[in-house]
Order: sequence, then structure tokens, then C-alpha cells
Amino acid sequence: MMQHQYIERDSGRVVTEPLIADRMVRLLYHEVRENSTRLFRLLTSSRSSHILGMVNFDRPVLSKRNFLNDCGIDLSECLDPPEKLDTPRKIFERKIRYAECRPMPADKDVIVSPADARVLVGSLSETSMVFLKEKFFSFEELLGSQNNVWHEAFAAGDFAIFRLTPDKYHYNHTPVSGQIIDFYTIDGEYHSCNPTAVVSVATPYSRNRRVVTIIDTDVYGGTGVGLVAMIEVVALMIGDIVQAYSTEEYNAPMNVEKSMFLKKGQPKSLYRPGSSTDILIFQKGRMNFAEDIINNMNLSGVSSRFTSGFQKPLVETDIRVRSLLGRAAISKETGGVQCK
Repeated sequence: MMQHQYIERDSGRVVTEPLIADRMVRLLYHEVRENSTRLFRLLTSSRSSHILGMVNFDRPVLSKRNFLNDCGIDLSECLDPPEKLDTPRKIFERKIRYAECRPMPADKDVIVSPADARVLVGSLSETSMVFLKEKFFSFEELLGSQNNVWHEAFAAGDFAIFRLTPDKYHYNHTPVSGQIIDFYTIDGEYHSCNPTAVVSVATPYSRNRRVVTIIDTDVYGGTGVGLVAMIEVVALMIGDIVQAYSTEEYNAPMNVEKSMFLKKGQPKSLYRPGSSTDILIFQKGRMNFAEDIINNMNLSGVSSRFTSGFQKPLVETDIRVRSLLGRAAISKETGGVQCK
């Protein structure tokens, strides 16, 4: 099986990803899926995912130094002392000094990454340079088949897909400032976000259990990029998505509710450990992605399983939470940031 590589944003290096449990995922998404549909559905169910998570993440770490080195985790970023991080679950649910270790651009019009992740960007518009046919998700299914108002609002818009690998910091942060105008959960399966699984199953992200938050940024104090849909998607071995918005560090976490104002860059939710995915959808013409992310996607000579699956260059960029993802688009008519 071909290796999977991505671009390290800070250095520009091409890095080969050590895909965790890759052999198991290939077995599940090829032999089991092709030969036993019933068993495949059982293994990607909520119950099986919870059991796999407990087996893999609640055991003591026998050699913490080796485990941390293998995962590339920097304990100096963590708020908790190292001796308290004695299981994979505690390590993956770690809190970090994000104000220092993940500084955020100060500009109001900036959209930031919601997670430490590997990102691909695309568009639902056939006229866009980054148009991608529906493979990662079915747009209508992703937002929920009953939510026609959001289908219309985000039609032909732009999107970003953030793949959190098991070693990553698992808190999601708010990518924009704005007011929540809708918030709901859609039940579903627990497909892996391993690249092999993604290219093997049609529209996996719109089949998985997910939480949808619709944010209006065209309000006082908002980022000014229109409506933004933030979709948090569970995956294999993810037990839950815990909403835990905090206005200061991780203090006094709150449930996310309609009418709440979210401040950009703050902790919003926590994935229970494993691999998982964030998806952001923006309204057409309201934002522009950072050029380096688009340029990286189109690099040749990088061995990406997504490139193989899509038959076109499609290379991920490793991005840090709260770092630049894009900016508000400038209206040609007014010379300023587009508003409602």
C-alpha cells in the first residue's frame, strides 16, 4: 500500500505520516467491507467504536517516553504535570497553554483553524479553482436532509476539512467570532478518517454521527464572513463530542446553545480520543483561503492517498489550531468587507 505524505506548514517539509492502525483499517475497509456487509456495519457502529476506544486508550502507558516520542507530543505545552498523564486517554485529552503555544493573528477579518490537524480545502462551486466533486461528503446529507434553509444558504460555498489524527491535541476552538443561530446533532456511524477509509467509502463524513453549529458572523463583534457552519464529526474509536465552550482558558466550560456569542480562538469542544474530523463550510464569495494551503494541495511528487483516490493532486497541510486559515473576502462593489 502506498505511503501517505503531507506538508508541514511551518517548515514546508514533505512528511510521511505513520498511519496508526493502518493494517487494521485496510483489513476493515477492504476485506471485511467487501465480504461481510453485516460485520462491517457492526464494527463501525457506536458500540464497537466505544469498545475499541476503551481497549486502546484506557490502558496504562508502559513506556511513556517511547509513547510520546512515537506520537510527537510535546509535554512542555501541557497544563497538567507529566505524572498525571498516565494513560493514552489523558494524554489525548490534554489541555495546553494555547495562548502561548498557539498564538492567534490579531486581525478581525482572519478565520483561524479550529484544530491541530491536517487540512484540505475545496469548493462546492463548479467555477472554482478548488472545486471538488462530492466524495468526502454529500453536502445536503452533511447538514441534515431536513435543513433546507442551510442547504440554500451554503450552496456553491467553500469548505475546509480538518483531519485530526490520534496523536493530536483534541480540543476544537472557534474559527470565527459570531452568534450561534442553530445547533443540532445528527446520528450516524463511526467510520475511520484514515485516508484509506475515506477514499474507500463514498461520502463517509455525511454518514458519521456529527454535531452542527451555524454561526452568524455578521453581528456586532463578529468576524464579518457571513454564515459559517462548523461540523464536528466522530470517527472510529471516538466515544463522544463534549461541548465545553470557555471564554477564558478552559475555565467554567459551558454547553453550546442557540443565541450564544462565540469568541474566535476559544475552546469550544473536546473529542474523546481517537481520530476525528472538523468541517467548516462558508457562504459563496465571503472568504479566501490562505494561498500556501491551496498551493500545497496542488504539489506534485508528494505521495498522498487522497491524490490516488481522486486522480488529481490533493495534498494536506499540517496546520495548528488558531493559525491562519483564510480571510474575509473584499467586495468589489464597496471596496470593503462584504456584509449582509
